[in-house]
Amino acid sequence: MAATKPENLSLVVHGPGDLRLENYPTPEPGPNEVLLKMHSVGICGSDVHYWQHGRIGNFVVKKPMVLGHEASGTVMKVIVLPLSLVSPEKLMNSARLADTTCHHPSSSVPHPLTMGTSAGFISTMPTSATRALIEPLSVGIHACRRAGITLGSKVLVCGAGPIGLVSLLVAKAMGAAQVVVTDLSASRLSKAKEVGADLVLQISKETPQEIASHVEGLLGCQPEVTIECTGAESAVQAGIYATRSGGTLVLVGLGSKMTSVPLVHAATREVDIKGVFRYCNTWPMAISMLASKSVNVKPLVTHRFPLEKALEAFETSKKGLGLKVMLKCDPNDQNP
Repeated sequence: MAATKPENLSLVVHGPGDLRLENYPTPEPGPNEVLLKMHSVGICGSDVHYWQHGRIGNFVVKKPMVLGHEASGTVMKVIVLPLSLVSPEKLMNSARLADTTCHHPSSSVPHPLTMGTSAGFISTMPTSATRALIEPLSVGIHACRRAGITLGSKVLVCGAGPIGLVSLLVAKAMGAAQVVVTDLSASRLSKAKEVGADLVLQISKETPQEIASHVEGLLGCQPEVTIECTGAESAVQAGIYATRSGGTLVLVGLGSKMTSVPLVHAATREVDIKGVFRYCNTWPMAISMLASKSVNVKPLVTHRFPLEKALEAFETSKKGLGLKVMLKCDPNDQNP
């Protein structure tokens, strides 16, 4: 995109601990691109990680990077108009593009969306802060699909953060009979109960085996599916011990590069361990779930800040206050 007017307040990470509000030039969309006016952007744990550490996993900040991928906004300009898109519809952007060089159905490549996006990957809906949650909701959909959740499933979700709770919402919408959610935080477990968890378990100093035993006691059986959303080594271990023989453990949380797990325990009980990296081909379902009110993500948004107070918003998110922190980008529209 070619740059034009310098009136585009942006949140930019320059390296570990270096987060700045800067005016970037407003881009001019090129062929098959649209220009978006952001309405709401959710702060993701990965955004905080980039700010604090300058990287997450193998993704390293090598030059100034505009943060924000959980976004909803309005199409301001379209260069090539797909038949399915009418400007100026409200929309959410997808942070991934399909990798056409790979045949694996889950394969996709990162596509950072800062000032514009490919018109072919735009979804139209009335804009709001909750629409920005379609991106994390997609993670929950992908995790539940990978897990094979269906009617009557008994499910353990490790972690009551935003990704844990969207996984809970999707699991229930897909027909899970019972979902138990674990976390260290009593307030987050209270929110889990509010949005549909059948059972919750607050973790303190229990061993992974003890956690697994408590989960089995709550459910009356071992869960067929465990969705691990923390990345903590002890939680991954607990997930292996807790999951029913022949069941599935899905790893959503990203933790240490090397993790010690009871792999033989999983192998001898034929517990399938599956990885999840973001999502693929989930947006139609996510949009349908919101449109049909099959899920309600609105309670997940606990804090809202104008873009001008983004640094304060990031501090709030880093401290683990509330659940989902939302940035409101339009000074003329600060409504939820």
